[in-house]
Amino acid sequence: MSETKTEQQPELINQFVDYLRNERHFSPYTARCYGADLRQYVEYLESPNAAQSAMASAANELDPAGANDPLTIGDKLKQADPMVVRGFLSHLDQFGYSPATTARKIATLRSFYKWMNKRAIIESNPMLLIRTPKQTKRLPKAITVEQVEQLLSAPDNRETLGARDRAILETLYSTGVRVSELVDLNRNDLDHPGQTMHVRGKGKKERIVPLGSHAMAAIRHYLTLLEPDARFTELRQESLTNAAVPLFVNKNGGRLSSRSVRRKLDKYLKEAGLDPQISPHTLRHSFATHLLDNGADLRSVQELLGHQSLSTTQIYTHLSSMRLRTAYDDAHPRAV
Repeated sequence: MSETKTEQQPELINQFVDYLRNERHFSPYTARCYGADLRQYVEYLESPNAAQSAMASAANELDPAGANDPLTIGDKLKQADPMVVRGFLSHLDQFGYSPATTARKIATLRSFYKWMNKRAIIESNPMLLIRTPKQTKRLPKAITVEQVEQLLSAPDNRETLGARDRAILETLYSTGVRVSELVDLNRNDLDHPGQTMHVRGKGKKERIVPLGSHAMAAIRHYLTLLEPDARFTELRQESLTNAAVPLFVNKNGGRLSSRSVRRKLDKYLKEAGLDPQISPHTLRHSFATHLLDNGADLRSVQELLGHQSLSTTQIYTHLSSMRLRTAYDDAHPRAV
């Protein structure tokens, strides 16, 4: 789904969102989030407040002849200075956003103004004088192997859609793929003899990940039930001519969405009596943590997760260290 272009959204933002999607290869969802942050910023720029009055006065001083000409929203975006941005950040405080959300909105503005500056749309970048507030580092949440087993056994894999759900959960935990990567999988991304999977990650970066025997068996079982199912006749016909047939399909034979996967997970969490706050990303965290717990090296986990930077992966070592400390305290006679 492309970003909707409306009269209310300045063309500069439309161009920036197109740049994110077409040149930076951001996912449609991420590009929409950037667009939403910028629309909120535009709403602030169009509201009557002291910061905007100061900006208008500064613009009029530079061009006295145009003192009575109203500024367009495009002008306001281009002429915003650090004082205006700080006013926006103060405005955000009243909504009670978390530090992480505020930091994301700052990152959006930073990218937007850097883009404008590089294209000579503006002469100076107001974000160079804006600091991102410090955030409390949150450790990723992971669940135990026993909890994973409870979750994986929840779907009824005797029928097609239940078998699909079991295969989805097995794949998420077996590979650590992001849910956006999971729903993007096609049938021809599977290498059955090699038990590997071709994954298209962030920024169109591709990688090959191994599939565990349990996940591979679950996928094969799902496809075995899917093939003769009368509800998916058109899908079978399409698979004969189209290489990009989705691996995980909805009840109508179309590609599953990330939101649908989340809904399925919520259903099985409830059935298994597990924490409803567990998300598809929790399975990714659990995948990484359990690998490190059992001796996998950090660089291999980085490659499996598709992280560009090793520092992103290193946060999982804190979880493993915490588990080691607990085991040490419980077992060593002179630990405490």
